[in-house]
Amino acid sequence: MRRWMVSFGNGAAAGAVSRGMRPMPTALTPELTVLAWSVVLFFAHMIIQAATALRDTGIVYNAGPRDEHRPVGVLAGRAQRAFNNFKETYPLFIALTLALAATDRSGGLGATGAWLWFGARIVYIPLYLFGVPWLRTLAYGVSVVGLVMMLGRLL
Repeated sequence: MRRWMVSFGNGAAAGAVSRGMRPMPTALTPELTVLAWSVVLFFAHMIIQAATALRDTGIVYNAGPRDEHRPVGVLAGRAQRAFNNFKETYPLFIALTLALAATDRSGGLGATGAWLWFGARIVYIPLYLFGVPWLRTLAYGVSVVGLVMMLGRLL
């Protein structure tokens, strides 16, 4: 996937765009790279939740309006709660990532915190699905530490 620099000034890149030439690509910051991978993780959560719920409720129910509530099994319930938990910290991660990029404070503690958050969120999924209580809590705590590290870099 190509990334392009956007320039609104009168520089060479702006001239290249006006002549129909492609501007030079720019590298993503480490935090923005993790943000891109976090979208993949979001989809993984969504697929796991949907697949486990579909197994319990059936395709006809899931294709319909789902007006009446149908209970799901233990695994589908855990998948839903793990996804909900991810969605609770995800806005903070997105905001911190964009703030670090906008203020040119990327790298260092912020990058380490982003990768720590991401790694902990990956580990969290199977720990929750298999019902591992204390390690799951530890993984969540590590993800929060990653967010705090990003905040520390920002401030």
